[in-house]
This record gives sequence, C-alpha cells and structure tokens, in this order.
Amino acid sequence: MKGGLRRFVGSAASPPQSAPNEQQGERCEMCAVPIDDWHGHVVDIEHRGLMCTCRPCALLFTQQGAGGGRYKAVPENYRYAAKVPLAEATWDSMEIPVATAFFFQNSALDRTVAFYPSPAGATESLLSLEAWTDLLAAIPEFADLQPDVEALLVYKGESGFEFFAVPIDACYQLVGLVRMHWQGFDGGEQAWAEIHKFFAGLRERSEQVAVTND
Repeated sequence: MKGGLRRFVGSAASPPQSAPNEQQGERCEMCAVPIDDWHGHVVDIEHRGLMCTCRPCALLFTQQGAGGGRYKAVPENYRYAAKVPLAEATWDSMEIPVATAFFFQNSALDRTVAFYPSPAGATESLLSLEAWTDLLAAIPEFADLQPDVEALLVYKGESGFEFFAVPIDACYQLVGLVRMHWQGFDGGEQAWAEIHKFFAGLRERSEQVAVTND
C-alpha cells in the first residue's frame, strides 16, 4: 500500500491525523522534499496507489499522458447535487450494506468499480454495467469525471440521494473515518457524527449543480 493511501486508511490505533505531518517528517513520495498538510496527491495507476507529493511534483502530472500515463495528479474540484432521482431498485441491486459508496473508472482494469467504506477499509461491491448506466442517467452532469482521479460519491440520506463529484482522495478520507470510528453493528454515535461532519464539509466546499433529469 502506498504511503499516501495508508495516510487515509491507517489502523484505528494509529489514525492519520494523530500527529502533524511536520512531526512525522512526511516527505514527497517522488522527490523526498518535506511536505505539509497542503500538499498534492498523485495516483499511481499501475499499482493502484495514492501518493502524497509536493505541489511541483503534482503539477507535473496534470496533463494527459504525462509520465507515460502511469501517474495522474488528483484534481481539487468538488461538485454536489441534492435529491437526485435515483431508483431505490438501482441502489439495492448493488448490494451496498451502508448508506454511501463511491464509483470511479479504473484504467488498469478498464472498467468502472464500486467501493463502500467499512471497518475493514474500502470494500469492493459488484457493479453491473446497467447499474452504472442508471447512476449516470440520474445525474448526467457528472458524466465527465476523470478516470482514476475523480469519483462519484453517493450518499443515501433521509431526504433521498445526494451525489458528489469529488477527488478520489476525498473518498479515501471517508474510508479512513469509518475505519477509525466505527463500533459494533450500526457504527455508533461517534462514527455517524464524523460521517455527517464529513458530508457537511463536502456540501460547504462544493459547487452545487442543479439536477436537470426528470
């Protein structure tokens, strides 16, 4: 597991935010210069890893095909759509046992994959082509997601489905929160408080998109 990914999904005994990066001496995984909290991330497509990098190194891989196509910089764009008209049957067909999941195009596998956060980390769920087609039909405004580095994050709340187009590292941040705080069968109050806080933060920082699909 790459260091960048481990930063998000480390064990509950050693949560990623337990100490500042400066104390840990975290360094860019490409050029080894010291980095702080405001650094970039790069996806290693070949090894399916997320790397912490300094800003200059991340910028090297913002263009399509840079680095021979092996590395891609994670963008920082956030979009949000509320009350998306997704059929309950579509969600149920994916057999996701929790209220949230994320989906992204994996170039190495040449297909769209689905994961949901669990106490064991990011858990993959089977995703049929029909289910993915239904997801995009519900929110065609998010059909332009970049492979490997952007994801469709779906949250099923009391008022319906919320869709977020987010950088892939945001999804692993959510995975880390669940892994650190989940207790028992239903997660416990602390876990859900952290999950609600996470999604509140996403809504605040995201550009809201009006759903045009009826």
